[in-house]
Amino acid sequence: WGAVCPSSALLSASLQESVDLGEIMFSLCYLPTAGRLTLTVIKCRNLKAMDITGYSDPYVKVSLLCDGRRLKKKKTTIKKNTLNPVYNEAIIFDIPPENMDQVSLLISVMDYDRAQRSELDLLGRVPDLGASLSESMSGLQRWALCFSLRVGHNEIIGVCRVGISAEGLGRDHWNEMLAYPRKPIAHWHSLVEVKKSFKEWQGRAASFDSESSCPSPKPPPTP
Repeated sequence: WGAVCPSSALLSASLQESVDLGEIMFSLCYLPTAGRLTLTVIKCRNLKAMDITGYSDPYVKVSLLCDGRRLKKKKTTIKKNTLNPVYNEAIIFDIPPENMDQVSLLISVMDYDRAQRSELDLLGRVPDLGASLSESMSGLQRWALCFSLRVGHNEIIGVCRVGISAEGLGRDHWNEMLAYPRKPIAHWHSLVEVKKSFKEWQGRAASFDSESSCPSPKPPPTP
């Protein structure tokens, strides 16, 4: 077991290493009278290659957070085989002005992967598995083995966060949006690796119960 686990020195070095994951440009625009926040995903550049082809199939997922909990999530379309995708897609959340200091947005650039026919036919293409093994397995076992061996799945390339509680440009971008209502404010943001704090809300329900400390944002009532 000792040979499998990395030493503390190596682990520390790997955590401190800076990785260039690319950048994303998006604009923020808030309409206080309508209680509407619009994030327009414009484009990304120099994304990290996630596929063996040297490219990625990126899409952007935007999550509305409150105290680390996810209220809602929306995503863009997928751009195939590119590290510099262009989207120009608007993502809209209804947030009353009184809730704007309680929420933040987590922007995740994802790499989309799905099982390809070549992956499902893996047993017939990998000589190391052996013909005898392939012939002795049932159809169900062959499918199970193919999916257990495939590496493809949606992966996070990098993230950034904007909001009152964000740091650096994420906070400045948010404050600039609030200072100039009804005006789209665009900036480039560097992507960073997912931190443990970001993972706390993953897998939780998309809405809150009545005991939550953060009310679910709702559009203002129609006069």
